[in-house]
Amino acid sequence: MTPNQLNDILERHARWVRGQTDGARANLNLADLEGVDLTNCDLRAAKMVGAKLSRCRLLASNLAGADLFCVDLRQADISGANLSGTNLRGARLRGANFTQADLSGADLRVGSLVTTQRNTRDSEGDGPKASAATNGKRPPPIVVPRPLAPADLSSAILHKAVLTEANLTDSTLLNADLSAALLIRTNFTNSRLNGADLAGAVVTGAIFRNADLCGTRLADCDLSGADLTGALFSRPLDTLGSELQRSIFDHERWIDSFGSKGRRADLDGADLRRVDLRNVNLSAASLRGASLAQAALTRARLMLADLSGADLEGANLTEADLSGANLSYAVLRGADLTRCNLGPAEIRDPKGRSTGRTWATNLFGADLKQALLCGSRLISANLADAMLEEADLDDADLTGAKLPRPRHAEG
Repeated sequence: MTPNQLNDILERHARWVRGQTDGARANLNLADLEGVDLTNCDLRAAKMVGAKLSRCRLLASNLAGADLFCVDLRQADISGANLSGTNLRGARLRGANFTQADLSGADLRVGSLVTTQRNTRDSEGDGPKASAATNGKRPPPIVVPRPLAPADLSSAILHKAVLTEANLTDSTLLNADLSAALLIRTNFTNSRLNGADLAGAVVTGAIFRNADLCGTRLADCDLSGADLTGALFSRPLDTLGSELQRSIFDHERWIDSFGSKGRRADLDGADLRRVDLRNVNLSAASLRGASLAQAALTRARLMLADLSGADLEGANLTEADLSGANLSYAVLRGADLTRCNLGPAEIRDPKGRSTGRTWATNLFGADLKQALLCGSRLISANLADAMLEEADLDDADLTGAKLPRPRHAEG
């Protein structure tokens, strides 16, 4: 779409909003408008289904009642915009800035676009198969179903945003900033809020049924009036058995003293599910077969750690350092590895001096289905036989990585 075409659509839409007879409702369905500046635009009730608006500027724009079904607004700046009553089902909103935006009554449940395709070889009507089967007519399109996708607000900035009565059922809000947001009667049923910041948020009447709140920051957030039925919370480190606590404490002493004090942690098979391990230093620890499902490991240091066969399903490893770690056959399904360091580790001698050698991260056979690897460093990583179906590798650095061979369907 050229700038002139877009301007014409916006001008006719503005006249339509004012009720003028020569106006026309904007139809921007599936339009590619990446990076376009739409600051202060009046797009009330506009049709924008599946539009690509990533990195757009929509500051103070009016999108009230717009159809933004499955829209791509990743990294967009929507500060101060009005999105009240909008249809944002299945929207991709990762990293978007919604500071002080109004999303009251917005629908952010799961959604999916339906695409069509044709058999181009037989669709022109000039081949023998087309003539016999379709009598020279173009065959009907083939509907290609797509799985329902949750609205993705991971790492989105919603500071002081208004989400009163918004429906975020089944949404993904990993590491989202919801500090001081108005979440009155907001529905977070079945949503993932791992690592999200709800400090100072108003959650009166909010619904968190079966929501995942592991690693969620809840300082100055009064949950007394919220529905927390079935909600999952992190297990504080001090609730673990004394033996596990001592092992982690001694390991950090071992690391800090270059091995002269404390001792290396042996946590093979340990039950660390949903434990809050943010910023912990377990570099070179042995965690083979350990259960770390849904654990909060944001910015954890796990350099050269042995996590082979460990269960890290749904764990939050945002900005964690896993350089040189052994993650062979580990389960990382649905884990958040955004901006994670999975590159080679520098090998040092017992006195902490560089040896000039490195050790690559081993992800051989790891289950990374639906994992988030956006902006992660995977330089020289061994991903042979790894399962990467539906994994998000946007902006990931795969320089020198050993990638899995394409999987071919049997038969």
